[in-house]
Formats: sequence, C-alpha cells, structure tokens
Amino acid sequence: MVLPISEVRRIVERVCARQDVLDACAERDLGYVVAVFEKHGLRQVQMASLTGLHQVQLSNYKTGKHRPKEYSVFAAFADGLGVPAAVRQTLGLDASAPDAPGMSVPQPRPAPVAEMSLEYPGTAVQAAKNVVSLWRADLADQTALIRGRIDSGAWKDASLRWLVDPVSPPETDLAGGVRVGIGDVERFRVTVEAFRQLDDRFGGGHARQALIQYLNADGDRLLSGRYGETIGNALFSSVAEATLLAAWMSYDSAPRSALAQRYFIQALALAQAGADRLLGASILDAMSHQATHTGRVGEAASLARAARTGTAGIATPTLTAHFHMMEARALARLGDARGCDRALAEAVREFDRRRPDEDPAWIRYFDESELAAEFGHCLRDLGRASDAAQYASRGAGTADGGGFVRSDFFATMVLADAHLAAGDLEEGCATALTALRAGDLIRSARCVNYLREFRQHLARAADATVVTDFHEQARESRLWRIASRPDKAIAQ
Repeated sequence: MVLPISEVRRIVERVCARQDVLDACAERDLGYVVAVFEKHGLRQVQMASLTGLHQVQLSNYKTGKHRPKEYSVFAAFADGLGVPAAVRQTLGLDASAPDAPGMSVPQPRPAPVAEMSLEYPGTAVQAAKNVVSLWRADLADQTALIRGRIDSGAWKDASLRWLVDPVSPPETDLAGGVRVGIGDVERFRVTVEAFRQLDDRFGGGHARQALIQYLNADGDRLLSGRYGETIGNALFSSVAEATLLAAWMSYDSAPRSALAQRYFIQALALAQAGADRLLGASILDAMSHQATHTGRVGEAASLARAARTGTAGIATPTLTAHFHMMEARALARLGDARGCDRALAEAVREFDRRRPDEDPAWIRYFDESELAAEFGHCLRDLGRASDAAQYASRGAGTADGGGFVRSDFFATMVLADAHLAAGDLEEGCATALTALRAGDLIRSARCVNYLREFRQHLARAADATVVTDFHEQARESRLWRIASRPDKAIAQ
C-alpha cells in the first residue's frame, strides 16, 4: 500500500523526533532508521521510490548485511524523505536541502528545454536541435538546470531506445549553412581534446563554462551546415563525444544534479545518429558511473549491462572489461559481494585479452593503473580494507610534478580510506594529506565528496594526536575547507 504524501510527512516528523533515531543517525546506522520507518508503516518499496535508492540496498541496511558509508547514500535518503534540518546535520549533511519528490509545495512546470533534454530524440535533426537548445539554456541559466532532480526513468528510456529503436541518420546536403568538410570535424575534435585534458588536470569546475561556450558557437555552426553521409556521421560522432565531455564536466561540478544526466542522454542520441555504436555504449557506461555515485545502484548495474548487451560481438576487450567494471562498482555499493566478484573476474578476463591498438582513442586511458584503481573502489566498498589498499596504491599516480590528475586524487583517497578501515590511522592521514597537497589546483565536487566521506570516517577515530595534527595541516587546503562546509551544488 502506497501512503499519501501527507501521511509520509507525519511519519517522518514522528520518527525523526525519536531520540533512538537521532542516536542511530549520529552513529550513521541507516539500517536502524529504515527499520523504525517500517514499524511506523512506511514500506521499503515507497522509501526506495522517494529516495532513488534500490530496495535491495534498504533491505541490506536493515538486516545489517551492508552498512553504508557513502555520503551520496545518506544525502539521497535525507533528500528523498525530507528529513528535518537537525537530523540532516546529525548525518553530516547540509541543513538545507530541496524538498523531497512529491513532498514539496506545487512548483511551476520545468522550462520546455528541461523537459526536452530528458527526452530521447527519434531523428538526427531533433538530436541536433535538442543539444543546441541545451547548450543555450545552460549558458543562460545553469542554476535552474542544476536544481532539477535526476530522473531514473529517463535513464531507462534512453537505454531501451538505444538498444532497440535506432535514431534516423543525419539528413545530407540541406539548403543553407556552411559546407562542412573532414578538416572542420577534425579541428573541432582536436579543440575538444584540449578541453578534455584541462578537465583531467584541473577538474570539471575549471573550464566547463568555456567548453559550453565553444560548443554553442562552433558545434551549432557545424550541425547547421551542409555535409554528405560520411562527414555527417563523423560530425555527429564528434559532437556526441564533445557532449559526453560536457556531461562529465557537469557531473564533476555537481554530481547529484540533473544537468549532467541531460547531457549524457543527448550525447547518447547524437552517437546513435552518427552510427557510433561503441561510443554510445561508452556513454551508457558513463551514465552508470553517475547512477552509482548518486546511490541509484540498481539503475547503474542495468546501464552497464545494457552497454555490454548492445555491443556484443563488436566491442573491444578493453571496452567490455570497463562495462564489467562499472557493473562491479554498482554491485559493490549494493553490498552484493558475490555478484561484484563475478563481475571483477569477467573484467580481468576481458582485460587480459586487450589489444590497445584496436581500441577507440577515448578508451585507451584504461590501462593497468586504471584497472587497479577501479578494483580499489570496489574492494573498499565491500569492506576488504587490506585488498583495497593494495590495489589503490597501484592505481594512484605520483604526486610529483604536473602529472597528478583527478583520477589519481580519487585513487589516493580510496587508499587513505582503506588505511583508516584497516586501523592504520597515521598512514590514512598521511595519504590524505598527499592527495590534498597534490590536488589543490583541482576544482571538482566529486573530489570534495571523497573528502567528505574521509572526514566522516575520520570522525569515528579517537581524538588522537595524529588526527589533531592532520586537521591543522588539512586546513591549509582549499579542497578540505570546502569539504568542511555544508554541501553545495558546485565546488569552487
């Protein structure tokens, strides 16, 4: 039985006023809180619907099979149920948050572009119109798009459409517009590659706005031009890759916002219009990453499987290995150790068959170091601290010189978390300080979220001298100061 929203509000008020629930929140025992909500009549299926968390996750939390540690899980739970400010603060979250779905006062309908950018277009012409409208809306009012909520149904619709309902190819030699040649497409691709390198080095918050401005100018000009079938496919594939980068940079700037989801969906349609099946699968793979990060692990696993299913027989071993790895990341967060181990084994089996010279250029970064870093994430989430530390140490890059990039920061913070979980407080703090010093130029909300999780884990340690010393040194870091403030949509 689904309760009316008015009754859900009353249950939330009653439950959150209980001292035992406040104590459980202080201990970050979400399973206890779920159980109390159930006793008051709010079923897991409705909690899952409101929060975006998978019902299996909630069941595992309640039974103690898995105890969540991720900041995104607590944020999704608190946002979805609309818990009071005092409880949010007890959970280590920002006291203010958007109203939960269905629990807010009536709001105006979203702007047409916000609705359109979640729809999967059926033609190349509509795909081009959608993405150009999204670029313009982003530049005009980024905040309005960021405030939107992620729509799990939009992921499902886009992946299904990609699998079974092809987008019609670009129409050729339309009247008007500039004549587009392969040189124009290559120049566009090289320019976007420069933005990708900036993103890797400095994070999505650094050059995201500049990328959107470039796409709105040159991308629009090229899509509106005249071209034959071969050039049209190359152009749509290149614009899809650029829009994927816009999605990643938006996700890195505001992981829980709907703006990145909109870019991912439009990138997928553009790749399909350009007959680039492998790039489309990689975009589904990226959607899976965002779904995992926001606590929607059921959808995340499905998106990774869709990517694999849709490229059976044509994907390179490297790509297939990455699809298995994204499924493993989702299953690890779900607490499904057996399923995660199986996906990891499949990833290794495929990775051992790889031939990098046969891979698309955009997946060649996925090497032994990246594989080890992904293993580190999975093993950390499964609570295997010593194994996680072993893999994460192989995945973290050097902190010397200018080669330290955002993925190195992630792996280094996973290593720091693993040391804490293994009881090595001193090594965990030292490793985190290494990441802070080497990554101080990075502008990334995801990096801030890694630090928030580490900060919460560190809070459970006794008031040891090593913790006090760590806080004194960490305060010198811009990223740490941001992580110590209430959660905001975009990290600066």
